[in-house]
Amino acid sequence: MKKVLIANRGEIAIRVIRACRELGIKSVAIHSTADRDSLHCKLADESVCIGPAESSKSYLSIPAIMSAAEVAGVDAIHPGYGFLSESAEFAAVCRQYGITFIGPTPEQIKILGNKVEARALARKAGVPLLPGSNGAITDDAQAIAAAKEIGFPLIIKAAAGGGGRGMKVVLSEADLPKQLSLARSEALSGFGDDTVYMERFLTNPRHIEIQLMGDQHGNLVYLGERDCTTQRRKQKLIEESPSPVLKEAERQKVGERALELARLVNYQSLGTAEFLYENGNFYFMEVNTRIQVEHPVTEEVMGIDLVKEQIKIAQGERLTLTQSQIKSSGHAMEVRINAEDPVSFAPWPGKITGYHEPGGIGVRVDSMIYAGYTVPSNYDSMLAKLIVKGRDRDECIQRMKRSLREFKVEGIRTNIPFYLELFQDERFLRSEITINWLEDVYLKGRKKS
Repeated sequence: MKKVLIANRGEIAIRVIRACRELGIKSVAIHSTADRDSLHCKLADESVCIGPAESSKSYLSIPAIMSAAEVAGVDAIHPGYGFLSESAEFAAVCRQYGITFIGPTPEQIKILGNKVEARALARKAGVPLLPGSNGAITDDAQAIAAAKEIGFPLIIKAAAGGGGRGMKVVLSEADLPKQLSLARSEALSGFGDDTVYMERFLTNPRHIEIQLMGDQHGNLVYLGERDCTTQRRKQKLIEESPSPVLKEAERQKVGERALELARLVNYQSLGTAEFLYENGNFYFMEVNTRIQVEHPVTEEVMGIDLVKEQIKIAQGERLTLTQSQIKSSGHAMEVRINAEDPVSFAPWPGKITGYHEPGGIGVRVDSMIYAGYTVPSNYDSMLAKLIVKGRDRDECIQRMKRSLREFKVEGIRTNIPFYLELFQDERFLRSEITINWLEDVYLKGRKKS
């Protein structure tokens, strides 16, 4: 592999550029007209404009990206996360062009990316599942019949989706037809596919995910877990590893279950199996067939560069570690720094007039910004990720608090003040939370005060 095109933008594009450089591989950045001055364009060996600001005409345009790949003469494409990273069609087009797609095969993306098919695989692998519909739900009568077996509350989910879109909680049969229609409409709009399914809704679970890594020679390992319970509107805000609530036997059990699922499809590349955890039980949710936003916390506790490993796997190299050799050390946390109002969470694009990153031992910043950069309004509001590591969770929290105070982004608003406030809450610090705690308890209490 001599030259890699990064089919993405922002901090993940920079992350891939750095990994390529350490491997002696040239990198090609793509950008829309809105991203002409983005840092990833400045750091890559080459950059190519692929279209206007609209994602559909640039970062989501397979013809535009493949044209750039042909012009630049690349032999591989890294999709990052989001955009086309879980597009089986994109991976298949790369194969047709004779370009290596740095990720799993189109067939693996297709079967695991569809949550209905992934649930069927999980059932075959013996992975615990919540009671749910046997396949897709297509009409009201089918939904009502399935609901009688599942029970209320239940949740409707988009088979091809994620990030909270096409997801509706239903408390009673009377509300089911309306919510089914809304979920299917959102799924069609967001993913081009209105297929939905239903499952039992857990009211107070935690969110636990397992990092998977497999090569093209049948070797598979899991790299511990990440706890992603701190969420707002189904979007993760803070991730940490290891989970502060799991016992060693529990993490080993869920890790081995995730491996069984991955083995059924001979999984290659990085991937993440996601679970809900409540009252000592795990329930499978989905598999993400890409690098995750929160991958740095795993890198910090495992001492492994996941992006470099992903590239090596795509080159046909074997894993160099067996499961027994993988050991976690210390505790790591990540917070997502967004361009948004810290109270209303409304997006806040604009020009950054001053910028200072925190530093010191155990502090890492994966960022896409610099002083003088204008944050566009066209894309996701995430600017940077602050990742810290300590010998244990207490030291990690203290280091995070110190680093947040040092982190300065001037000219726009960010959610840094929100994190500084949250890291004072005793319930959060003791990790006495669930995925609904931030919205249903903390933010409601914040409004009252």
